[in-house]
Amino acid sequence: MHAPDQRWHPDVTVATVVLREGRLLQVEESIGGELVINQPAGHLEPGESLLQAAVRETLEETGWHVRLTDFIGSYQWVAGNGRCYLRFAFAAEAVSHEPQRPLDQGIVRALWLTPDELQAAGPRLRSPLVERVALDYLAGQRYPLALVAQLP
Repeated sequence: MHAPDQRWHPDVTVATVVLREGRLLQVEESIGGELVINQPAGHLEPGESLLQAAVRETLEETGWHVRLTDFIGSYQWVAGNGRCYLRFAFAAEAVSHEPQRPLDQGIVRALWLTPDELQAAGPRLRSPLVERVALDYLAGQRYPLALVAQLP
């Protein structure tokens, strides 16, 4: 429990699900010397909206420009180290690719996996959020982007 004068600050992250020709856009990244699979995802930066963050992170981690189409959902997860994450997940369509674009530090490569391949990667998934977001998307969970508002 936090002292009354302390505020709890979870990590706010975004993730993007992009489906193209039956495959999901994923990233393979090196975390602590291990290669793990994640959606294009990352932290919300000061001054940007959740939607801007999702588009930016997807480009920085995969080289793909995307157009957001839907809000999938929000997810709360406490990692083994005690850090709490609030993830906002979005569906997007691939618009164009910059294959020569340098990817974010730690990102080994972008890859397209079938849903079965993603499920088979179970132990290599960076967190349970990866599978849950993908499953929700594949089950048809979609909401209008207007549900995610940023006030001026």
